[in-house]
Amino acid sequence: MTLEPHVVETLKSVSTATLTTVLLKKGLRNIWLRGTKPLKPGQGRVVGKAFTLRFVPAREDLATPASWASPISTRAAIEVMPEGCIAVADAVGVSDAGIFGDILCARMAKRKVAGLVTDGVMRDAEGVLASGMKVWCNGVAAPPSVAGLTFVGWQEPINCGGVAVLPDDIVVVDDDGAVLIPAALLEEVLAEAPEQERMEAWIMSEVDRGVPLPGLYPMTAETKARYEAWKESQK
Repeated sequence: MTLEPHVVETLKSVSTATLTTVLLKKGLRNIWLRGTKPLKPGQGRVVGKAFTLRFVPAREDLATPASWASPISTRAAIEVMPEGCIAVADAVGVSDAGIFGDILCARMAKRKVAGLVTDGVMRDAEGVLASGMKVWCNGVAAPPSVAGLTFVGWQEPINCGGVAVLPDDIVVVDDDGAVLIPAALLEEVLAEAPEQERMEAWIMSEVDRGVPLPGLYPMTAETKARYEAWKESQK
């Protein structure tokens, strides 16, 4: 099931930095997926439900070119990815075997997958960029996945970048990397994140006009009253 359009639009208006602050206030610290850097800066902000992919270290009898035709393969997984999802791949820290290349990314783009996030690396970088697929990863490497990884399944709990990712958790990704919103907290985040973003924008406007930080960030009661008055004036 895809996210409703208003959910996507709301989260697209909130930076990953703001989301980490909102989730920190709820006691969640480990929600930023390490090693998820934009393959190309300026890809914009992407929002979607996580479609998880799990790799384990390569074993010679399993990680073979023949495995690409197996019923349990990256190819088979791509064909069941729903439109608008974000594929999130656990590559167990392997940095010398690319999990996907240009052909697989082109197929994902054709199926309208919103993005690919992995703590591993990609191959065929030029072709991947040309495919139009938006990718966040930990670098590039020429060898194929089977040089260092065995693909074992999809839509199960994974570890990506040191974060537990469950199918249908929500992923928001921008130039700062990928942040996970637990599915059970989505409504709370939707209610609170836009206000956090608006408050920080107001604080920035105060900084721009020369207001000192003490008492402004974080706000004192007096500053909060000024902020609330400003909000009222915007209605």
